[in-house]
Amino acid sequence: MIKISGTQRGFPMGRSRSRLLVPLVSAAMLMVAACGGGGGAGSGGQGAAPGEKIKLTVGLFGDFGFGPLYEEFKKTHPNIEIEERQAAFADHHTNLAARLATGAGAADVEAIEVGYISSFTAQPDKFVNLRDYGAGEREKDYLDWKWKQGLAKDGSTIVGLGTDVGGLAMCYRRDLFEKAGLPSDRDEVSQLWPTWEKYIEVGKKFTEKAPDGAKFFDGPGEIFRAMIGQAPVGVYDENDNIVVATNPHVKQAWDLSVQMIQAGLSAKIGAFTPEWNTGFAKGSFATVVCPAWMTAYIQDQAKNAAGKWDIAAIPGGAGNSGGSHLTVPKQGKHHKEAAELVMFLTSPENQAKVFKSTGNFPSIPALYDQPDIQDFKKEFFNNAPVGKIFSDAARNLKPQHLGPKEGDVRTAIGNGLTRVEQGKQSPDEAWQQVLKDVEKIR
Repeated sequence: MIKISGTQRGFPMGRSRSRLLVPLVSAAMLMVAACGGGGGAGSGGQGAAPGEKIKLTVGLFGDFGFGPLYEEFKKTHPNIEIEERQAAFADHHTNLAARLATGAGAADVEAIEVGYISSFTAQPDKFVNLRDYGAGEREKDYLDWKWKQGLAKDGSTIVGLGTDVGGLAMCYRRDLFEKAGLPSDRDEVSQLWPTWEKYIEVGKKFTEKAPDGAKFFDGPGEIFRAMIGQAPVGVYDENDNIVVATNPHVKQAWDLSVQMIQAGLSAKIGAFTPEWNTGFAKGSFATVVCPAWMTAYIQDQAKNAAGKWDIAAIPGGAGNSGGSHLTVPKQGKHHKEAAELVMFLTSPENQAKVFKSTGNFPSIPALYDQPDIQDFKKEFFNNAPVGKIFSDAARNLKPQHLGPKEGDVRTAIGNGLTRVEQGKQSPDEAWQQVLKDVEKIR
């Protein structure tokens, strides 16, 4: 039997709330909430006895499209029941931190989003080394940078195996563009905004003739995240030093985000909030930063807008937003079976299946040239060639080093943008507070 508990969606700086808007609470503060969960406390067991009936719990932030794969896994593991637990992005990662700290309550398999993977690979003693269960043979399958993200610093401990990557594109409403007198063809739209500065110019033109109730984009959180993801260096340097105050790319992304806010282009809606979902349904914004996994979310929230959405290139060049890894916490009772499930869910074949069913794009480059990926289109997005779009995005992006408190730092910056958008602080005041808040993150 397969059970799914919890229906809240939430993903990364927002596959979430916006990830930028809801800070992680420290594990120490959450210890009182560390109850329930998959495995038992302690160092964990090795595997089930022959024929023993067991249950594996899988902790996710949102729907990863694994449901049909669980059924396939059970065909070779008929003694295993799988219970999937979905939580909002922020809750998932804060609870996992707390459960690892207290040694109880974690699921047998836990997903970790790329913005937080470094904080967990820094704790290899809390996780099963998947190398012990044959995962080392999978290195050749992966994008090099994606593989390395799942390793502990010693390079020998495989904490997590990658699921998807979030190569960037821009989803837009063709009908709203047409009503505002803008081109709607995806190639023409891509040519409108080679840079984020040009994107702002297009936004101003859109605003002049925008349909009632429609803004150019949802909110600044995901746009800021995209701009940072395109930079050679983000909020951390290669030595795990926070460089928000000294990296000009961070300040440039901040300034451009502020320009967009001040130009009145934002619908002032935080990503992955109920208001955001309503905005999709009502057509409240014309563009949204669109990693591959976002396509399934849009399709789910804007059910009556089939054919009205399309996909163009992202301003500013290639970048990455989101993507996850699957891990096996040591406190679980069934390491062997949990590791086998992780290996199964992340196999090249199954990553391809998940992409075609949900949109989560594989982290296995050998798949990108296969016809069933390269030629794959989505009717909902005006038959956009999503396979080609996101294959090109994944190939062209340059990996960026992510630090141990990546999510916390980006949350602090996102909170600053929210204060500006809500009129609570001037841009300069908000930036100075961001620098103070970031300085406290260690």
